[in-house]
Amino acid sequence: MKRIIKLSIVPVMLLALASCGNKEEKKNYFTLWNDCEAIRTLTSYVEDVTNESSDHFIPKEDRIATFDMDGTFIGELYPTYFEYNLLEYRVLDDPSYKDKASDSEVSAATQIREFVREGKKLPSGFDMIHAHAAAKAYSGMTLSEFDAYVKAYAETPANGFTGMTYKESFYKPMLEIFDYLKDNDFTYYVVSGSDRFICRALVDSIPIDASKVIGMDVVLKSDHQGDTDGVEYTYGLEDTLIRTDELIIKNLKTNKVKQITQEIGKVPVLSFGNSSGDSAMHNYCLQNTKYKSEAFMLIADDDVRDHANLVETAKRKATWEENNYTIISMKDDFKTIYGDGVVKVDFTF
Repeated sequence: MKRIIKLSIVPVMLLALASCGNKEEKKNYFTLWNDCEAIRTLTSYVEDVTNESSDHFIPKEDRIATFDMDGTFIGELYPTYFEYNLLEYRVLDDPSYKDKASDSEVSAATQIREFVREGKKLPSGFDMIHAHAAAKAYSGMTLSEFDAYVKAYAETPANGFTGMTYKESFYKPMLEIFDYLKDNDFTYYVVSGSDRFICRALVDSIPIDASKVIGMDVVLKSDHQGDTDGVEYTYGLEDTLIRTDELIIKNLKTNKVKQITQEIGKVPVLSFGNSSGDSAMHNYCLQNTKYKSEAFMLIADDDVRDHANLVETAKRKATWEENNYTIISMKDDFKTIYGDGVVKVDFTF
């Protein structure tokens, strides 16, 4: 009798162990975040809209999220945008180009340098001044040459920090959001005011697919095309695309909405940004009449681990709260910003 009981117990125990081993554990995506309203809001939203039994269920093909880049998931306070720093270097310091730069390029780059090093205020409309100067500064470069140029500069140390290059200057907690959304069948796009091909070069290592990047654009043409219009010229086997100095669009504010509409063709259900240039994109998302939507604004309120203008940040926070955007606080919500070994230091020039 004892022997029979022992034999019957073994299969039961094995079944119990197998059952425990097959139990699915919920993955913790947010290891670099403190417990905070932003993550609670995001996870509650995602769990709701991915639940087929919910009234707010969103089919996979309509789960569209848009992300600004600079200041949203990559640093911008060293002490200004990466693309501004790149233009300053190209026009004023690059020995292969600085003697070829036009007066308008030199003027724009000098204004960046004076803003960075002396604190002089940039003139009204500088976004467009920079855009036109940048179009000229990289004109004639093939796309592969420009990609290599951006990536080479991105290998240099990020100003205002030790232990980090520009290409490493991602907000590590924000990258966890990409993983979370991907595993919940969201498609996400980078929608930036920076040059599309600069964005592509920087996010290549995350990786974010180049087809999911929207940004400032210049006209492209074949290196053999000359002045012939594209509808009259047939691209040949010997041809290579090059950048021109003709600006198509600076992708800020309402232009972001226009580009999302033209390139994605659907209204996003999630939107992430950090500045007034992203408000239009957020409002477009929150206008979604078909699906439940949410918008998040990150504020740079950590002046210990990052460079922050706390007065400006406080103004932004108040505005974002009035607009019903969910606030992401670098200071309160992030366990780390750039990862271990990265330390904020004074700017060097």
